[in-house]
Amino acid sequence: MQQSTGAAKHPVMLNQALHFLIDSIVTLFLIALLLRVYLQIVRASAQNPISHFVIALTDFAVRPLRRVVPGFRGYDVATLVLAWLIAFLLLLILSALGARDLPPMNAQVLGVFALLALVHLLRLAIYIVIGVVVLQAILSWVNPYSPLAPLLNSLSRPFLRPVQRVVPPVANVDLSPLIVLLICQLLLIVPVPFLERAIIGLS
Repeated sequence: MQQSTGAAKHPVMLNQALHFLIDSIVTLFLIALLLRVYLQIVRASAQNPISHFVIALTDFAVRPLRRVVPGFRGYDVATLVLAWLIAFLLLLILSALGARDLPPMNAQVLGVFALLALVHLLRLAIYIVIGVVVLQAILSWVNPYSPLAPLLNSLSRPFLRPVQRVVPPVANVDLSPLIVLLICQLLLIVPVPFLERAIIGLS
C-alpha cells in the first residue's frame, strides 16, 4: 500500500516540477517582451546593455511576426501581440497540467483564457514597474553615476514624476518610490485578482 502511494506521488511531483519549469521560463520571456515594448515607449537607446540584451533575446520571435502585424504610430504592436499569444498558450498548457487556479481546458473557455492572458500581462507589467522603481531607488543611493542610471531614470520617471508633483520631499527624502510601490502592491492585491475571478466566473 505504501509502495503504491509512493508511486502515485511521483507523477504528481513531476507534474508540479514541469508546471514550475514551464511557468518560470515562459514568464521570464514575457517580461522580456513587455520590457522591450516599454523601452521603446520611453525611447531608450538600443545601445545600453539592457536594451541590447532584451532585443537580442526576443528578436527571433518578434521579427517574423512583424511581417504580419504592422506597427501603429511608431510602436511595435507585434511584440504586444506576441506577448498576448504566448501568455494565452501558457495558460492553456498550465490548465492541461491541472493548475488548480485555472478552469479545465475545453473549447468553451478559450475566450476566458484569452482574457486571462491580458490580466496576466497586466500583472507582469506591474511587476516590471516595481522592479524598475526598486532598482532606480537603490542605484540612486549606492551609485547615482552608474551607466545604467539614465536608463532607469527614464523608465521610472513616468510613474515617479506625477507623485513628486503631489508629494514634496520630506527632509530632502523623496517618498515617491515608496508611494509608487504601495500603489503597485494595492493593484496586485485588489483589482488584478478581482478581474481574474470575474473572468473565471464567465466559464
